[in-house]
Amino acid sequence: MSNDHVDLDGFIKGVERRNPGQPEFVQAVHEAAHDIFDFIQGKPAYHEYQILRRIAEPDRVISFRVCWEDDKNNIRVQRGWRVQNNNAIGPYKGGIRFHPSVTESVLKFLAFEQTFKNSLTGLPMGGGKGGSNFNPKGKSDHEVMRFCQSFMTELYRHVGADIDVPAGDIGVGGREIGYMFGQYKRITNEFTGVLTGKGLEYGGSLIRTEATGYGAVYFLQNMLEAKKNSVAGKTAVISGSGNVATHAAEKVVQLGGKVLTLSDSEGFIHDPDGITQEKIDWVKVLKNKRRGRMSEYVKEFKGATFTGGGARPWGVKCDVALPCATQNELNGADAETLVKNGCIAVSEGANMPTDLAGIEVFKKARILYAPGKAANAGGVAVSGLEMSQNSGRRAWKEEELQQMLKDIMLGIHSRCLEYGKDKDGHVDYVRGANIAGFKKVADAMLAFGVV
Repeated sequence: MSNDHVDLDGFIKGVERRNPGQPEFVQAVHEAAHDIFDFIQGKPAYHEYQILRRIAEPDRVISFRVCWEDDKNNIRVQRGWRVQNNNAIGPYKGGIRFHPSVTESVLKFLAFEQTFKNSLTGLPMGGGKGGSNFNPKGKSDHEVMRFCQSFMTELYRHVGADIDVPAGDIGVGGREIGYMFGQYKRITNEFTGVLTGKGLEYGGSLIRTEATGYGAVYFLQNMLEAKKNSVAGKTAVISGSGNVATHAAEKVVQLGGKVLTLSDSEGFIHDPDGITQEKIDWVKVLKNKRRGRMSEYVKEFKGATFTGGGARPWGVKCDVALPCATQNELNGADAETLVKNGCIAVSEGANMPTDLAGIEVFKKARILYAPGKAANAGGVAVSGLEMSQNSGRRAWKEEELQQMLKDIMLGIHSRCLEYGKDKDGHVDYVRGANIAGFKKVADAMLAFGVV
């Protein structure tokens, strides 16, 4: 047996040594490895073939310069990346993120998580992630177009419908996907499903926009139903106000729950009367068309309050919580507050929004806690369905896709139960997701030998 896999601490120290200055990536590997180590005890093939070590080492990390010209004719230089983590079960699949916080560490953590998430969907997709430290906020459409075209001019040689299929993420919506797809088509003279999240006019899929938020709430409902409970009648605290958060709010309302909060980087709004569908529609216009701030909500809807200074909503009393903003937005103290206030379930709409201390609090309290790799897989699941539709030159109806999304989330829930259920009936969804996601990828890697 390799010394590298003798103990968890030794393994994590090795990951830290090989990835200096990459805390997000080390955190993601640590969180998964904790459960996987228990599972692979007594299974020598996984040790002999160094499977976990290989999954925690991306197939390749591509870094490149992106030059573009702003509206004042200044030459600007950003850095772009694509992390292709693992393609054991299908083409690399994962979003592109444009945000000043993007670093190689963040993208490696996201690509690592994506490998497990895509495995859990049951669809044939590997794990990847990409992006740039470019900030689309405050940029004109023409500036965004020039940046996207320059970004794709470098990226196009590394992606393809059967190689690597990027999608959108933070800072990359329909506009950016359109510009990148147009440039890919222009360079290659090919019309293929190389990107997902496309417009409906050129190969996009219905419900892709809603899928991540809806999926997180479907998973929440699955967890509650397993305990003979329901979203109906529950109060929900949600962070974020983008695509995932607003659609999670929408689905909670549809299922009979009451949404109390939404947030952005400046702070959060608390609406004790409940954020209704009409209010959610207003937020969508505010964020997507007017590019406004959540603080404006309190001027429009009386009775609501805004807490600024970058505050997060975890102190608001609730039955269920859905962190839908960004990584590490919910820490140990926040988790303790939620538990103390009677929160019974947390379903992550964002990627790794709860830090390791917060996860420990939720586990110790034995509340229903769904990690992002399971709960927010609805987005990539519908992206996978978009790939299928592109390959078959067809489009499914909305009702068919809604049912497929529900079925995929139920399937992920079942896989988490298989490996996460304790003898007393309590379910550790983190353990279940980590082991179920790992096993499929690991067994495929064993079949290929050492590659």
